[in-house]
Order: sequence, then C-alpha cells, then structure tokens
Amino acid sequence: MNRRMKTAVLGATLLLTAAAAGSAAASDDDRREAAALTGAAKLNRSAGDDITFSFDAHLAAKDTDDPLKATGTFEWSHYLGGQGAWAKAKVNCLVTGGKVAVVSGVITDSDLPGAKGKQVGITVHDLGSHDRLGYSWAATGTPVESGDMPKCVSSAPFEKVKPGTGDFTVVPWQPKL
Repeated sequence: MNRRMKTAVLGATLLLTAAAAGSAAASDDDRREAAALTGAAKLNRSAGDDITFSFDAHLAAKDTDDPLKATGTFEWSHYLGGQGAWAKAKVNCLVTGGKVAVVSGVITDSDLPGAKGKQVGITVHDLGSHDRLGYSWAATGTPVESGDMPKCVSSAPFEKVKPGTGDFTVVPWQPKL
C-alpha cells in the first residue's frame, strides 16, 4: 500500500471513529429520562401516625410526549395505634414540572378491603430536606372512598415530610412543545 492510500485509509478511519463517537453521545442524550419521581420518606404527623411513601416512577426519553407511558410503582402505608393499611400501585401516568411531580396508578396489592383496582394519585414537591406530599384521597378518607379517579390527578402537596426520614427526587419533564 502506497503512502497516499495509507493516508486515505487513515482519514476514512478517523471520520468513521468520529461519527461513531458522535452517535454514542447522541445515544446517551436519548437515554436521559424524560421525567422521574424516586425516593422514600415518612410524613410528619403530630399525632404519631406512622405514614410512609416510596416511589420508583419513570418516563423514558423516547416517551417524552406521552406521560401515560410512564412505568414503575409506588407504595405507602399508614398506621396509628397498631391499626392501618398499606398499598402498592402500578404507575400509569407521571407529569413533572420543576420540582413538583404528579404520579398516578392503579392499586395492585393492599390489605385495605376494596382498594385493589382503585385509581389513585400522589403529588410530591421536592424541596430537599423539606419535601411535601399530597394524595388524591385527602378529602375522602381512603382510596376506597375516592370513587373513580382519572389518571394524572392528585391534591396539592399539603403534608410535610418528617425531617431526617428520607428524600424525594423529581426529574423535571421538558416536553417538546
């Protein structure tokens, strides 16, 4: 192989390598989540209620235009004086804006009679160590008493997270408008 041919092959190889590197960088950007809500914490209740919420909700970058394609689960429990219940839900919507997230889902498992199959929603305001939380059954008492809820609906985040018990993280959604 003469010198010109070697130079041409080297140049082509460098171009292909640069194109592949650019492609890999684009792929990394494409893999960034469109939105997320993760973490666990206890609520701060003066009466001594033991209330815990945890979230593992994600909206893939490829689904950025459809928050109804969110995946994951969330769960909670509420006990006072040895009585209470727990529930786990499968995510069916996640919408975030800045540090606020609304996640909804259908209860898949619970020890609360009549809760399985109910639609619920929860709102989280990610304020670092002072997070807040609200839930769709705030005015009704329990998810069973909430009636039929649409997806992506909850209440204002009126509850405070107990300091030192955990932290929620919200990845802001930035849909292409």
